[in-house]
Amino acid sequence: MTKYIDNVNAYLSQMKIKQTYISLKTGIDKNKLSRILTGTQDVSATDMEKIADALGKKMEFFLNDAFRVPRIIDFEPEKISFYAGEPTEKQEETANKLLRLMENIDEVMSAKYRFLNISEE
Repeated sequence: MTKYIDNVNAYLSQMKIKQTYISLKTGIDKNKLSRILTGTQDVSATDMEKIADALGKKMEFFLNDAFRVPRIIDFEPEKISFYAGEPTEKQEETANKLLRLMENIDEVMSAKYRFLNISEE
């Protein structure tokens, strides 16, 4: 297998990312992806780029001689429930808004209840 495939496999294993997820994110057929990741089918530059993008990395990340798989425990626990790469600024903003909503859900629901009571009068 190539260094790229070895590094991708190590990354997928350490980060506990399933091939099915990569197939959905890349559009690469799951059988073809399996053959690529087992080394029975050569990987094209296009597929390498798609796989890296799906993992939130540049293709060069997986070609680096000093490749190091990050450990899941290196991430802040409140930022991860499923890791598939670094979130974009917009994704992080949306996640933070959802967290604030969840922290204040009681207030939101009681406001809705008060509004419904006022509208019935």
